[in-house]
Amino acid sequence: MKNIITLILIVSALKINAQSGITWGMGMNVAPSTSGNQHPRMTLDRSGNPMLVWHHSSRAMFSRWNGTAFTTPVMVNPMNITVAGATWMGPDIASHGDTVYVVYKQTPEAADTCNIFCVRSFNGGMTFSAPVQVDNIVDSISRFPTVTTDALGNPIVAFMKFDASFGDARWVVAKSTNFGTSFLIDHQASGWSSMTSTVCDCCPGAVVCEGNTVAMMYRDNNSNYRDTWAGISTNAGSSFAGGMGIDQQNWMLMSCPSSGPDGVIIGDTLYSVNMNGASGTNRTYFNKSSISSMTGSAGTLLTGSIAGLTQQNFPRIASDGSATAIVWTQMVSGNAQLPLLFTNNIANGFPALYDTVDLSNITNADVAVGNGKVFVVWEDDGSGTIKYRSGTFSSITRVNENKEENLFSVYPNPASDKLQVLSSKFQGGELKVFDVLGESIFQSTLNHQQSVDVSGLSKGIYFIQLKTGNEIYSQKFIKQ
Repeated sequence: MKNIITLILIVSALKINAQSGITWGMGMNVAPSTSGNQHPRMTLDRSGNPMLVWHHSSRAMFSRWNGTAFTTPVMVNPMNITVAGATWMGPDIASHGDTVYVVYKQTPEAADTCNIFCVRSFNGGMTFSAPVQVDNIVDSISRFPTVTTDALGNPIVAFMKFDASFGDARWVVAKSTNFGTSFLIDHQASGWSSMTSTVCDCCPGAVVCEGNTVAMMYRDNNSNYRDTWAGISTNAGSSFAGGMGIDQQNWMLMSCPSSGPDGVIIGDTLYSVNMNGASGTNRTYFNKSSISSMTGSAGTLLTGSIAGLTQQNFPRIASDGSATAIVWTQMVSGNAQLPLLFTNNIANGFPALYDTVDLSNITNADVAVGNGKVFVVWEDDGSGTIKYRSGTFSSITRVNENKEENLFSVYPNPASDKLQVLSSKFQGGELKVFDVLGESIFQSTLNHQQSVDVSGLSKGIYFIQLKTGNEIYSQKFIKQ
C-alpha cells in the first residue's frame, strides 16, 4: 500500500507541475542497468530522433531511437582505448542531420600519451568510423572534450589543456575542415578575465556554434574567483579574438565545484546556464549575453525561493529556432528533483513556474528540442539506468524553418552508382557537385528529378549545390 501511495503522489506532482504547455509522455529506461548510466548526453538526427552517448566502465556507449524504442547500446571506442568518465563528466555528442560525432578522452588522464579521440557516423549512428586523434599535442595533457558542428557539418572540438605537470590549465578549440578525417592545431579560447588567470581545472565546459559564431563556455579561476566566461570566435572557431564574463556573481572558492556551463546561440545572443554558489547555496542561473558587443550579464536565478531547497546543479539548455528548454537537478527536503523550464519563444522569456520531469535518484541530465518535441534524459543511480521522457508542444514559426535539407532531397545516401536529386523549387536551376576541397566536378541544369552518375568518383564526402537566381543551397552526400 505504501508503494501505491508513493506512486500516486509522484504522478500527481508531475501533473500539477506541468506549467509549460508541454504534453508529457510516460518515462522509460534507455537500456538495462548492465549497460551503465553515467553522464548521458543527447543530440537529434535528421528526423528529430534522439541519439545518446554515456560512460560505462571505461567505455563510451551509444544508443539511438529507431522510431519505437532505443537500440541495443553499442560501444563506440575500440577495446584498446579506455574512456574517462564519471557522473559529472564523460563523452560528448553532436550532430548535423545524420552526421554524428562522438568525442571521448582516453585514460589515464595524467599521461601525455593518452589522447582525445573522435568517431563519426554518416548514417545517423547505425555505424561509426575508427577513432581519429583530435589533440595533436606531444608535450601536454588534455581532458574534458566537448563537440559541436559548424554550418557545413564539420566537427569543432574543445578540450582542456595543461602542461606536462597539470599546470597552466586553459581551454582550446581544434576544428576539422574535412568532416573529422583530421583536425587542425588547436587555438586557445580561454583567458579573458585577466592575463594571469587559468581555468577551473576540474570543471567541464561546453562549445556551441551558429553560423560562423562559436562560443567556448568555461568556468574560470581568476585568483579563486570561479565565475563563468565565454571565448568568442567569429570565424567558425579558427581563432578566438575576445571573450566576456557571462556569469558575474564573484564566487570565491578554494575547491573544485566539478560543474560547468552550457549554452545556445540564437541570433546575436548567447543564452547560457550555469551553477554558482556565491549566495552561500549552489543555485542555477540563466544568462543573456550580446555577442556583437561582448556584453555579458550577471545572470538571473532559474527559480525563486523553494521551501526546503538545499542545492541546484548541472543545468543544460537546448533550442530549436526560438523554442528553448532548460533542465537541471535540485535537492528539496532531501529529495532529488528534475525541473524543466520551457518557452516556445525565447524572446518572451521563461515562465515563472517549472515542470517536474521526475522525482528521486536524479544525478545528471540533458535536454534536446526539435520538431515540436522536448526530450529529457537523466542518470538514475537508484536503478542504475538512464531514464528518458519526451513531450510535445505547440510550436510557432521557427527562425530556421526553411532548412536546406527540406528544400531538396538526395538519395540513396551513401550512394555507390547513381544519386537521385529531387526538387520542385529548383527546377530549371543549376546543379553542381563539389568535392571537400571545393573543386567543381559536375554541372548541369536541374530537372524536377535528376540522376547523377557517381560511379566514377572516389570514396568520400561530396556536396550537391543547387542554385536558382540568388538562392544557393547545398547538401552533403557520401560516395561509398
